[in-house]
Amino acid sequence: MRRHRRAKIVATVGPASNSPEMLKALFLAGVDTFRLNFSHGTQADHAKVHAAIRALEKDVQRPIGILMDLQGPKIRVGTLRDKKIQVESGETIRFVLNGTEGDKTSIPLPHPEIFAAVAPGHDLLIDDGRVRVRVTGLGDDWIEAKVIVSGTISNHKGINLPGTILELSPLTPKDRSDLAFGLELGVDWVALSFVQKPSDVLEARGLINGRAGIMSKIEKPAALDRIDDIIQLSDAIMVARGDLGVEIPNEDVPGKQKELVRACRLAVKPVIVATQMLDSMVATPTPTRAEVSDVATAIYDGADAVMLSAESASGQYPREAVAMMDSIIKATEGHKMYRSIVEATQPGEEQTPPHAVATAAADLASAIHAKAIVAYTSSGTSASRVARKRPSLPILAITPNEDTSRRMCLLWGAHSVLSQDVQSYEEMVERATFFAVQEEFAQAGDLLVVVAGIPFAQAGTTNNLRVVTVPR
Repeated sequence: MRRHRRAKIVATVGPASNSPEMLKALFLAGVDTFRLNFSHGTQADHAKVHAAIRALEKDVQRPIGILMDLQGPKIRVGTLRDKKIQVESGETIRFVLNGTEGDKTSIPLPHPEIFAAVAPGHDLLIDDGRVRVRVTGLGDDWIEAKVIVSGTISNHKGINLPGTILELSPLTPKDRSDLAFGLELGVDWVALSFVQKPSDVLEARGLINGRAGIMSKIEKPAALDRIDDIIQLSDAIMVARGDLGVEIPNEDVPGKQKELVRACRLAVKPVIVATQMLDSMVATPTPTRAEVSDVATAIYDGADAVMLSAESASGQYPREAVAMMDSIIKATEGHKMYRSIVEATQPGEEQTPPHAVATAAADLASAIHAKAIVAYTSSGTSASRVARKRPSLPILAITPNEDTSRRMCLLWGAHSVLSQDVQSYEEMVERATFFAVQEEFAQAGDLLVVVAGIPFAQAGTTNNLRVVTVPR
């Protein structure tokens, strides 16, 4: 089953989509990777969905990626005496570390890490920024703040601190339990929430130990300050525009999206653009024109994948949302301006032999009108290096590793197939032409460009380029 598009689709599973029948419908509509959101549902719920996806994978005989998204720390106000309080611009309120059922002079904030890190002039954004206050004074167990944007503070509403780096691990005890559970199940990707600095990724890498790809969610301004290091330490990046848009000005988000996509392409790491892409389809069968443009913009930027959240998890039209996203991607990639825009945003190339070979393969395949680029890859790196170029023709990625095959369900342009390691040039050519015909990329007489590493089956050695003709 071949997708006739390059960018991939990630869909979140939830009550609207967790049945085996709906999972299959979503896959057939275009889903390449399913996201299990561990902020909701029990471990038993996620285990059932995981088993259903793996059964579907056997049924359709195509790899399907599974991404587990950890909840991360949740910073919230405590309980208020009257359940909510109205605060007005200009007035002063006080947060306290210890307290219950507070009022404007003693709003419970049971997070000692905030009191240790916050400073005068820092802002606290409450309820996704609906209320904004600025710190004017503080002690060991109290914070005084001036209300900048008036509104209502209710019980247990979330707080964002855009100007404050918290000494807080992105992995809570719940996350560690969920992570161990997900790795035991065999998820392909782990998404980390609340990443602020490179050491957060290193902490997770030590726990995951190569059993899944690490995806850092970029949703904190502090992460943007160390983004190059975070990208290098991660296996993929998610542009989590919802939380990011709370902590930085909304008008800055599109530019940051472009910067992040470009940085990930330069680093040869898959990048997902996420949050509210087709949000109106939670309740209606069609999106707004602005939402269609939003998805198209991510594709023009060169993102590896775009993601559905509530649209597929709890919306009324999950299959229609996936089908719409599939349709938008195809139309965008088929537009006459697409190639020129993607090529204009091509990042600079790393001056190493593996990157040079991958770039040459993409250029050569286009010049000779080959039908596909065949990349032999153990870890997925060779295919990723080719995909970085965003070539005009598909990438047929042949791998002996089932885990690699599933992870490449996030990689732009890659259609992966499982095959045993090749041992010789002759076997390499024979298998490349066989799979190109079987997977409907080429016919007898067509040209293919084959990229591999010599010696065979050694990860990271993209050093061989060959043009072959499919035998008649």
